[in-house]
Amino acid sequence: MSMRWSAVAVIAAVQGCAGGTASSGTPSSGSAPAGAARAEPGAQVASSADLEAIYRARMDSALTRYTEADADFMAAMIGHHAQALEMANLVPARSTRPEVRRLAERIIAAQESEIALMRQWLEERGHTDPTAGHGGPEHSMASPGMLTADEMRALAAASGSSFDRLFLAHMVRHHEGAVRMVDDLFATPGAAGDASTFRIASGVQVDQRSEITRMQSMLERLDPFRPPR
Repeated sequence: MSMRWSAVAVIAAVQGCAGGTASSGTPSSGSAPAGAARAEPGAQVASSADLEAIYRARMDSALTRYTEADADFMAAMIGHHAQALEMANLVPARSTRPEVRRLAERIIAAQESEIALMRQWLEERGHTDPTAGHGGPEHSMASPGMLTADEMRALAAASGSSFDRLFLAHMVRHHEGAVRMVDDLFATPGAAGDASTFRIASGVQVDQRSEITRMQSMLERLDPFRPPR
């Protein structure tokens, strides 16, 4: 729901509550439920403009309720996701397995959407896109699970079953790093305290854990003699 329509909904709800009492103070024909709040006779009902101004002020206040840990998480996760997209985009030309191709398509769709949400989150709070001018995720190499340049080159040079094994093993590690980043955020005092930050971070965690389980199962099918992790 957009901010505009949210504001309209709030206004309508408040005015609807006020509508139970006529301007003269005489109750309307429908009796109010027991315990319902009643407007005092002669009370001033806020105008639509006043209510929308209050709503917008509260929305602006909500945007300031974040910590530096929240902003750092969004910036780092954008870079982390950017490398996952690089990895997934290698799949169509190198993998012959439909299940690996479908996994890569899912990763691309989910992480592109999450990157857009995180960029919007940063923009609304006055932060710039952390990937601008960096040419990719290199600035986030300190994030857990990130592949080195040599590992990315080896992955790009592989094909067939060798590529599939390498891709799945690297992506499991990469996803585990993202889960750890969310765990670290949630363990930081005061962080992820507003609804939008919590929703984005928890969404990343749920998706990545689900895909880790799927990829581990795929790896076992590719190599049944692979030792358990």
